Amino acid sequence: MPELPQVIGFMSVLEPVFTKPAFITCIRLVAGWILCPARRTITGMYPFADPKRENRVDVYHYFFRAASWLQCELFACWARFLVNRLCAGQKTLLLAIDDTVHKKTGRKVDGARVCRDAVRSTASETVFCWALQYIPLCLVYHPPWGGEPLAIPLNIRLNRKNNQGITMLDHAVDMLYEIVRWLPEHDFRLVADGAYAPLAGRLPARVILISRLRVDAALYELPSPRKPGERGRPRLKGARLPKPSELAKTVPASEWMRVQTCERGNIRERLVYTRQVLWASVSKQPIQLIISRDPKGNEADDFFFSTDATASAALSVSDFADRWAVEDTFRNVKQYLGAEQPQSWKDIAPERAGAFSYLVYGAVWLVRIEREGENTAAIQREWYGEKDCVSFLDALADVRRQLWGERIIAMSSSRSDLTIIQELLVNALVWAA
Repeated sequence: MPELPQVIGFMSVLEPVFTKPAFITCIRLVAGWILCPARRTITGMYPFADPKRENRVDVYHYFFRAASWLQCELFACWARFLVNRLCAGQKTLLLAIDDTVHKKTGRKVDGARVCRDAVRSTASETVFCWALQYIPLCLVYHPPWGGEPLAIPLNIRLNRKNNQGITMLDHAVDMLYEIVRWLPEHDFRLVADGAYAPLAGRLPARVILISRLRVDAALYELPSPRKPGERGRPRLKGARLPKPSELAKTVPASEWMRVQTCERGNIRERLVYTRQVLWASVSKQPIQLIISRDPKGNEADDFFFSTDATASAALSVSDFADRWAVEDTFRNVKQYLGAEQPQSWKDIAPERAGAFSYLVYGAVWLVRIEREGENTAAIQREWYGEKDCVSFLDALADVRRQLWGERIIAMSSSRSDLTIIQELLVNALVWAA
């Protein structure tokens, strides 16, 4: 069996998921995906995954289309390893969930469907596209260099066309139950946008949801205690409250609390108002209504809720702001790792190829995090001034530098090998995007 590249040697933890030949193909594809400077089609990555052509290109197509491995087992193994590596001794983990589309052009791409394009849609016009709709569940991690947090995928699902009535919320619930089962020693705080607010009534044990609240949500007081001798069934909810947007206008100034929040790495001051209420259409349990206000009055009020009715409002507001890290993940995976580019279209190949790009994304960040301080300063650009935080492009460049260094040393035992290396590097520059 070929030796693992040292820089991604930790991926040996995934070996039990695969057969021996498939594991070799997996590791080569990870290296090829990282090193490929052009479109990440299988044929485009093949020269960088297998520069000595030890296997035919068909082997790499077969890996996604029909190889004997399960995506859920792959991410179960990856999630346990990643959390133990990055969050050892940490009891409560912050998770983020959202959905994104990988645009496709082939009308017969298995699993593709008509989806709303959130990037091109506006308030007055909805734009649709033909795409694969993925739902990643990510670990929100604050890197050692500070700045904005990272969202590293732990699990992922594809919301397929004609999937027997299974919705995005069903996929989200399934993934949450899987994470709770995979990581039994941890509790979880989940942040999600308003589309996932109905999860509040479907959460597994040890999971708290923080999400955006509709400004016109039908909220109620908690039911009053039952009086001795009172007849009839107990009340399920109290009096109807005004809409959150109207309620915010009636809160006395004395009931607003001034707190400090950490939003995407920046310390801010906010005014918050909290109250235990019932959102009967979503959950039968009390939730904490959180109204966040800009003390200077420059921003509109934000309305959140937490299924932990006693949670710290400052922490909830900070956690929800960190949800934006998952949007950065979508951009980086598509823009720098070409997640939409594999041309797989048959059977489970499209789903596997897209999910694999998120695994590669996590591997790149893990390498960079563990090398912090080893002469790995952020790449300085004239237009940035003094840049302290590391971007994904910085991390990708660092991993590429290490992989190329190992590969050149490993392949340079003879003069003929030097010729191969020279041709490979020249081709990489020629086809660089």
